Amino acid sequence: MREAWLGQGFGRAAVAAPVGFVSFDAPRPAGSLVVDLGENLFSNTWWRGLVTLGLLCTAAALTAPDFGPLPAGHAPFLSGASRAQWRAVGVDSLSRGSDSGMRMAPGALVEPLQQAPERTAIDLFATLGQDGLARSLARLGASDGDAIIAANLVHAAVPRLAPGTQLTIRLGQRDSAGRRPVERLSLRASMELKLLIERGAGGLGLTRIAVPIDSAPMRVRGVAGDGLYWALRTAGASSATSASYLKALAQEIDVGEIAPGDRFDLVIASRTSADGQRQEGDLLYAGLDRTMGGKLQLVRWTAGGKPVWVNAATVGQVQRQSEGMIWPVAARINSTFGPRLHPILRFVRMHRGIDFGAHWGMPIHAAADGQVVRAGWAGGYGRQVRLAHSGGLASSYSHMSSMTVSPGTIVHQGDLIGYVGSSGLSTGPHLHYEVLRDGVAINPMGVRFSVATRGADPGAVSAIKARLAKLLRVGAKRAEQF
Repeated sequence: MREAWLGQGFGRAAVAAPVGFVSFDAPRPAGSLVVDLGENLFSNTWWRGLVTLGLLCTAAALTAPDFGPLPAGHAPFLSGASRAQWRAVGVDSLSRGSDSGMRMAPGALVEPLQQAPERTAIDLFATLGQDGLARSLARLGASDGDAIIAANLVHAAVPRLAPGTQLTIRLGQRDSAGRRPVERLSLRASMELKLLIERGAGGLGLTRIAVPIDSAPMRVRGVAGDGLYWALRTAGASSATSASYLKALAQEIDVGEIAPGDRFDLVIASRTSADGQRQEGDLLYAGLDRTMGGKLQLVRWTAGGKPVWVNAATVGQVQRQSEGMIWPVAARINSTFGPRLHPILRFVRMHRGIDFGAHWGMPIHAAADGQVVRAGWAGGYGRQVRLAHSGGLASSYSHMSSMTVSPGTIVHQGDLIGYVGSSGLSTGPHLHYEVLRDGVAINPMGVRFSVATRGADPGAVSAIKARLAKLLRVGAKRAEQF
């Protein structure tokens, strides 16, 4: 674009308008619509410009589009929960949606009430508190008399109702004292029993409702992987059951040495109600199929009135000495014969025998044929049985939990004489076993051992094997009652 430069005076330059543009500083032709309303106020030109501006604004207003809402398309089709919600937005006739059962918004024809009508009955869900059923009902608004009667009816059926029990309650119309009568009360007293209290012609009455229970055990199996505990939890075992399983295995092996490919097998006592509630019980079987090492088949057994774990895979396999003595208990040796620091007295003294790291309640068997010469309390040895054998030999079994023989009894090799315990000066369950020759303690480890021709009590072994077979059928077909 070319610009024409005008002459300049001292100190300033004047620039001409670009070619092709109109300069507003130039005189306007007569009748021009371009009027500056800021100049020549109230002159004929000014009034003409004002009228022109008014006409332009009026024309723009008349020709402008409508500023109201634009017409929408068809309403979308609603179904399911959306349709039910839409039907409840206004009070209407039954044929037009007021049967939805939901809370409805008031329409234009609704008249507000000055006072809400009294509800004839209210339904409540509550949790039993620590202070008992009667006070819990009273806090909910039940009359004192009905609360006491209901509590007495429940106490007669269930002497102790656990706090936290869920209650379903219906209270009737409020009386003049502001309390409500108990019309209906239901609760779950136990897995197999529901209690229902209802008001009849003679007042409140209680009905017992038996719930069928399936006591079939539950079986959990899987691979140990990178962590046995979390593998158990992932397979469905609870934290308590997983801990019991690891504790049972620890009595036989080092659980830290379980390989990722080892397979675990658990059978757990379980009770399932007809309405789906399940209650997990004790661990009944703890199995482990190891890629390196023998198989563990631990069965929960009762010995001496206490639960113990018995490895059914090796039960009855007892070792004996070449001189005719067998191991008294199926467990590993924790402490050998010779001087040692006593774990309780804290000074070095002669350890006259060997200690077997057996767990509480394991059966103890006679090492050889003989006669019981002592069966009772023996000071620091606790409960002790001493047997006299031929050839001047004797054996003693100490720290027992209980004994099954008495002085003078004739026993045969492998006969049950008691159970492992921790009586006397003992830091935990174990068997202290001594062998004496002419009254002098000798090292039992100095005698070579071989496989025994006789094992544990054949009747006990047979019962343990039968229980193992029964447990291993769980999951293969409907479990038997345990």
